[in-house]
Amino acid sequence: MDDVADRRIERGNQTRQLVLRRAVDLASVEGLDGLSLGRLANELELSKSGVFALFGSKEDLQLATIAAATGIFVEHVVEPARSAPPGIDRLRRTCDSWLTYSRERVFPGGCFFYAASAEFDARSGKVHDALVTARSDWLGHLERTALEAQQAGGVVPDADIGQLVFELAAFLEMANAESVLHDEFTCYDKAARAVLNRLRAVAVDPSDLPDQA
Repeated sequence: MDDVADRRIERGNQTRQLVLRRAVDLASVEGLDGLSLGRLANELELSKSGVFALFGSKEDLQLATIAAATGIFVEHVVEPARSAPPGIDRLRRTCDSWLTYSRERVFPGGCFFYAASAEFDARSGKVHDALVTARSDWLGHLERTALEAQQAGGVVPDADIGQLVFELAAFLEMANAESVLHDEFTCYDKAARAVLNRLRAVAVDPSDLPDQA
């Protein structure tokens, strides 16, 4: 019986991951409100009852979709830069990873969180709160990375880290918004140059950074 139960759990986990991978892609284009358990079951040719058993409600599906998107975001944006030691180059690489994540359409609609936040920013509830947490976690990570760069001697001591992070995030999000809206990609090169110029302005030794993006 244990083997049967284990196989059933494994199948359920596989189905859940399949549903959530499709859900994050759909939500990045059509919004979290566009998700439906029935639609996902039909598109993936799965049992509706099986899919409904995995998620108790549409809100549960939306929250699980945000959690799945967070894992994908960390994999593509946060993890690649960790190969660099703490410092200004790690900060640059983190920004570059974000631009690559958006440019390469890890989510078909560009940055999942940019789209979902615009959809839920004026609402209240668990989905709004989950998106606030995800955004706070990202900006907190960016700020910690910048502080580590300052502590490692790569960023000048009097740099306003909060202002720096605000500007870097604005460059990234502007590139994503322009690219998705106009279906063009030169904005990513502009954002990369803006990031590099801003970092060079606060670098103790600008030669620690590339001459151009």
